[in-house]
Amino acid sequence: MKVEEVGNYDGFENAWLSYRQQTDCKDKQYFTAIYAKSADAIVCTAVKELQIATEQILGQKAVLYREEPEAETVGIQLRLDATETVSEEGYHLYQNKGLIIIASKGARGILYGSFACIRRLQMECAFMKTAPEAFSFERIDIMEEPSNPLRMLNHWDNMDGSIERGYSGGSFFFRDEEVLVNDRTKCYARLAASVGVNAVVINNVNVRGNATRLIAEDYAPQVKAISEIFAAYGIRLFLSLNFAAPMELGGLNTADPLDETVREWWKDQMAKVFARIPNFGGFLVKADSEGREGPFTYGRTHADGANMLAEAIAPYNGLIIWRCFVYNCQQDWRDYKTDRARSGYDNFAPLDGKFRDNVILQIKNGPMDFQVREPVHPLFGAMPKTNQMLEVQIAQEYTGQQRHVCYLIPMFKEILAFQTYCKEQNDTVADIVSGRTWGNQACGMAAVANTGNDVNWTGHDLAAANLYGFGRLSFNTNCTAEEIAKEWIVCTFGGDAEVVETILKILMMSWTTYEKYNAPLGIGWMVNPNYHYGPSVDGYEYDRWGTYHRADYQGIGVDRSSAGTGYAMQYKEPNASIYNDLDRCPDALKLFFHHVPYTYQLRSGKTVLQHIYDTHFEGAAEAEKMRTMWQSLEGKIPEKIYHRVLERFDHQVWHAKEWCDQINSYFYRKTGIADEQGRKIY
Repeated sequence: MKVEEVGNYDGFENAWLSYRQQTDCKDKQYFTAIYAKSADAIVCTAVKELQIATEQILGQKAVLYREEPEAETVGIQLRLDATETVSEEGYHLYQNKGLIIIASKGARGILYGSFACIRRLQMECAFMKTAPEAFSFERIDIMEEPSNPLRMLNHWDNMDGSIERGYSGGSFFFRDEEVLVNDRTKCYARLAASVGVNAVVINNVNVRGNATRLIAEDYAPQVKAISEIFAAYGIRLFLSLNFAAPMELGGLNTADPLDETVREWWKDQMAKVFARIPNFGGFLVKADSEGREGPFTYGRTHADGANMLAEAIAPYNGLIIWRCFVYNCQQDWRDYKTDRARSGYDNFAPLDGKFRDNVILQIKNGPMDFQVREPVHPLFGAMPKTNQMLEVQIAQEYTGQQRHVCYLIPMFKEILAFQTYCKEQNDTVADIVSGRTWGNQACGMAAVANTGNDVNWTGHDLAAANLYGFGRLSFNTNCTAEEIAKEWIVCTFGGDAEVVETILKILMMSWTTYEKYNAPLGIGWMVNPNYHYGPSVDGYEYDRWGTYHRADYQGIGVDRSSAGTGYAMQYKEPNASIYNDLDRCPDALKLFFHHVPYTYQLRSGKTVLQHIYDTHFEGAAEAEKMRTMWQSLEGKIPEKIYHRVLERFDHQVWHAKEWCDQINSYFYRKTGIADEQGRKIY
C-alpha cells in the first residue's frame, strides 16, 4: 500500500478546526475530565477530538476516565444510552449537576454531539465579552436529530490526480494511478465528520481507465485503508461505478442488465468487494448521459439497470445511488421542441415504484446543470414510491470556480423550501429528501465537493464556507444561512466583531452579486464552452448541448410554456400554471420559461433590457464593494490568508467588469436600445 507523509503546511490546513487558544472562558472547568465507558472506535474518536480542542483552545488537559462519574463531579460525560429519545445519529447535549452530558443511542450521535460541544465552546469564547450568556454551558439543553439520513460528498477525482470541475488543486485521494492514504485523508475525515457528513464518494462519476478497477483486487488494500479511516469518523465509503465493467473487467461481450451472465458477474463481484472493504456503503452510478454506457444501450430502462446492481448488493445492506442527470446531448439547435430541461422528468417519472428499496435517485437541484439560477427540478414530488436525494454543487463550476466568492447556502435554503404541492403537508424539497413526506429511509442530500490538495482545501479561503455550510445544512435544514456563515467565520477566523460582521456581509451578498453580473432572469449558460468560465453569450447557442437563450433583435428566452416545449407543465399545480403564465411567472425565472420582448415590463417596472443593464452594472460595483470590505480587515486576518483572498478579489473585480461590459454590449448591439442612464456600453 502506498502511504505518504503530509507535506509542511502553514497551519491553516485544518480550516474551521484550526483552534485558537482563548484566555476568556468561564466554563473551562467542564473541560478537565471526560467520562466515557464505551471503547467503541467512534466514541474514542469523539474523546480524542474533545481532548484536542480542549488543549488547543483552553490550554489544558482533559483526562479520560473509563468509569461512571461520581456525584458532584465536574466534566464531560459521553453516554451511549439505549433509552435516549434521540436516534443513533442524533444527540442530546445538556448540563446536569456539574456535568456536560453528550448522550445518544449510537456512537455517531456521540461524535456529532462532541463536535457541537466544541463549536459551542468556540462561540462562547468568541462572544465572551459582548454576549457572555449567549453560548454558556450552564443551562445548555440541545436535542438535535439529523434532518437527512444520507449527508454525502461526491468527489469528481480522477486517478491521474486531476479533478473534473476541480478548482482547489489536485486530488488528495489519487495521483499517478495510485490511491493515496496519508495524514491528509484523516484530516479530511475530521472536517467532514465535524459538520455531520456521513457518506463520501471518492472518485469521479465519469469512471474511466483504472478507476474501473477500484472494485477489483488491484486497489483493495488502499481502498480498505481509506474505508477504515472514514469508519472511525462515522463516514461510509462509496465508489462511483462503471456500468460497462462486465466488459472492461470481466471480459464479457455485453453489459445488458437483463442478461443472466451479466447479473451473475455483478453478484460475484459485489460479494468480493463487500468482503474486502469493511464499512462499504455502495455505489454512485452515472449512466446513459454524456457518452456513458447504460441500460439504454441495450433497450432497457433505468430501473432495469439500477435494480440489477441493487439486487447484487442487497445481501450486504448496500445502496445504489442512481443519478438522474440524463439528457439528449445530441440536440439540434434548430429544434425548438426538444428540451434538455424535460429529460429528467420524461425519463424517470414513468418509472415511479419500479426501483428496489435500496436504490436512491440522485436528482440535481434544477433540470439543467447547477446554474446560478434555475427552477427546482420537477421530479421532486413526482415520484412518491421512489427514494430520492437532492444533489447540489459546492464546486463552483458555474458560480465563479472558487476564484469568485459565492456563498451558496442561501440558494440551497431556497431550494429546500420550495413547495412541490405533492401533498397537503410536508411537501417541500426538504420534506421529501428527509423522508418526512413518504416515510422513506433511503434519502438525503449530496454535494459535488469543492476540495483539492491546495493548502487551504478549497482554493479560495472563503469557499470553505460552502463546504462547512453544506454539511451543517444537510444535518440541520432548519439552520439559517446567516447562522451557518457566522459559525464558520468564528470557527475559522476568531471572534473579532469587525471580522465577523464584515465577512458575514460579504458572504450574504455574494450569491446575488454573482447572479447580477452573470446571466439574467434565469437564462444561464452564457459561458465559454468546455471550461465554463468567463462570459461568452453565444458560446453554447449553436451547440448540441441544449443550452440555448434564443436571443434575437426583438427578444430573449426559451418558451417552455404549454405553447412551447411544455416543460412548465411537468410541475404540479399551482406551480405549473404560475410558470406557464408569462405575467405570473417569477421575474427571476422569466427567461427560463418564456421568450419575451426586450421591452416587456417586469414587476420592478423596468423593461427586461433595462434590468439586464442595471443588474450588470450593479453586480460589478458590488464586487468592488466586497473587495473594499475585505481590505478593511488588513491586520485582523492572518497575513497569508489576507493576501490570498485579496488576490482572488482583485481577479473577481476585473472579471465582474468583463462580465458586465460583454453582456451589456452584446444586448446593446443586438437591440440598438440605449441604457436609460446613459452609462458607457461598448
